[in-house]
Amino acid sequence: MAKLLIVLGAVMLLAGIFGYIFGDRLSWIGNLPGDIRIERGNFHFYFPLTTGILASILFSLVWKIIRTLL
Repeated sequence: MAKLLIVLGAVMLLAGIFGYIFGDRLSWIGNLPGDIRIERGNFHFYFPLTTGILASILFSLVWKIIRTLL
């Protein structure tokens, strides 16, 4: 359990550093084709479908890599 917490902490730290350094270059995240955005008058609806699918694939790959290393 301790190894898993250390690895997850390291991954979160690296993700934070990556986001801090490359945040301005990642503005396309959340504006992908397939993300649903409806704006009508006072009603705003946003559902990041494509972004969610890509995030799920990325997290699944990272999780598989972590599981094989531990």
